[in-house]
Amino acid sequence: MVDAAILGHRIRHFRTTAGLTLDALGERIGLAGSQLSLIENGHREPKLSHLQAIAEVLGVGTAQLLDPEPPSERSRMELDLQRLQEGASYRRLGLPTVRPTRSMGDDLLAALVGMHRELDRRAREAIATPEQARRDATALRHRMREQSNALPEIEDLAEEQLRAVGYEGGSLTHRTVSEMAARLGFELVYVTDLPHSTRSVTDLENGRIYLPPASIPGGHGLRSMSLQALAHRLLGHHEPQDYSEFLQQRLEINYFAAATLMPRSRAVEYLRKAKKERNLAVEDFRDAFGVTHETAAMRFTNLATTHLDLRVHFLRVQEDGALSRVYENDGIPIPVDASGHAEGQLVCRKFAARSAFERTSRTTEFYQYTDTPNGTYWCSTQTGSGADGEFSISFGVRFDDAKYFRGAQTAFREVSTCPDERCCARPDDALVERWRRKSWASARMHQHTLAPLPSGTYPGVDDAELYGFLERHAPAL
Repeated sequence: MVDAAILGHRIRHFRTTAGLTLDALGERIGLAGSQLSLIENGHREPKLSHLQAIAEVLGVGTAQLLDPEPPSERSRMELDLQRLQEGASYRRLGLPTVRPTRSMGDDLLAALVGMHRELDRRAREAIATPEQARRDATALRHRMREQSNALPEIEDLAEEQLRAVGYEGGSLTHRTVSEMAARLGFELVYVTDLPHSTRSVTDLENGRIYLPPASIPGGHGLRSMSLQALAHRLLGHHEPQDYSEFLQQRLEINYFAAATLMPRSRAVEYLRKAKKERNLAVEDFRDAFGVTHETAAMRFTNLATTHLDLRVHFLRVQEDGALSRVYENDGIPIPVDASGHAEGQLVCRKFAARSAFERTSRTTEFYQYTDTPNGTYWCSTQTGSGADGEFSISFGVRFDDAKYFRGAQTAFREVSTCPDERCCARPDDALVERWRRKSWASARMHQHTLAPLPSGTYPGVDDAELYGFLERHAPAL
């Protein structure tokens, strides 16, 4: 794929070398100078016919214009400056963008680029401890975004397994899950002494899947964990060779469980009807299939773009504002660090995902519009609590698509200018002056930040505890 910015620089380079103005070149190829300016600035890609005409007038080959290298060292520096200023490290400062001009000397441009590179390097160096996990998680998030968060092969597999046990619709029962396990040669066994580092354990030799005796109210958790364990077998998973493979496997088993609990054929039919009636609601979707709010919201993202022509976002945010899970393909500005990693970053205080915590009544959905630098978004947010404290689940769309959802008439509206720190992360100068030397806070230490993960066969699993558990529960020979 051609980089539009580099292509624009190469066209400008050959145009100025030929001594032509934008208007002069535009007149000869039948294109307005203003349109050519957009192309040269990388804001628009030219049609092939226009590209061929430009090459002919400038006396160069089309291949020369499409060369992926900047045409000069000056161009390389200008492109680097543009790229670095668009990065999260610089945008977070809330400073204006500097555009190179003809009068700007090469020394000044080189100094600016050098400072930006050092800023970027220091930002990356600061996060270089859980580096590989961050990179792998970010890469996976980007891959799923390109696929509209949909895995059709796993959807088909889930439907196939359901047909095999005679599923006819409605909430998936524990009995049906047990029948699916039996077809694969497994018995579900509930125990109280699972290894602390595991969610379930599968005994491949004796055909047993060990699960905890109780889970999320309503039983969704047990059904989901059983289905995840079965998914490992159905998908032919082996011991992960690296963290990237571990994350991919985790994503696939979670996807299979959700696609089985909320089968594509039934779920899409349900959502299309609700969209037609302009009454889409995550809470209704949740109740129709007997799952958790989080599962329903995340499952919605699997189906929204491919089957409903909706671009959406999903955020799971802890009470302290830290992002723990995210998906978006609607352009909502999510916080990322210098490497592009989102999990663990603080969400804007103006987002519904955080303002929902401030409500006195949290038993119903909270709806809000939020104006952002990327446009206006509508969100539906529900709060809950778990072992790690309170959290919120937000599902939303761009303003134009809010009309299909219940709650679109809400009067709640906020304005967010993040990643500019002046939006909500930087205190008012007067408050800083008032309290900087008159206050002291003792920070809380999260112990898990110092504790190393067990270095077992599976990432994060203690081998000694795991194998001791299996030995205790294996049937007597």
